[in-house]
Amino acid sequence: MHEPSKDPLHGKRLDAILEELVEYYEGFEKLGEQINIKCFTDNPSIKSSLKFLRKTDWARTKVESLYLYVLRQKKRDETKKGK
Repeated sequence: MHEPSKDPLHGKRLDAILEELVEYYEGFEKLGEQINIKCFTDNPSIKSSLKFLRKTDWARTKVESLYLYVLRQKKRDETKKGK
């Protein structure tokens, strides 16, 4: 049997990551403050952002890194609430 991957990005689709980030930051405006790329700051949409991110490795890497940071923040917040 295979052990499940410990990588939180394993099996996670880019559109799901992007939608979760937009929700966490309550829109593209605040997301664009975190990652200053044109697809988040000038007339942003999920569709246009995905198109750009799929073609641009450095931008996708930034989005994935921010997503991992957000996961850590959510986990930390849950731990604080549990105490």
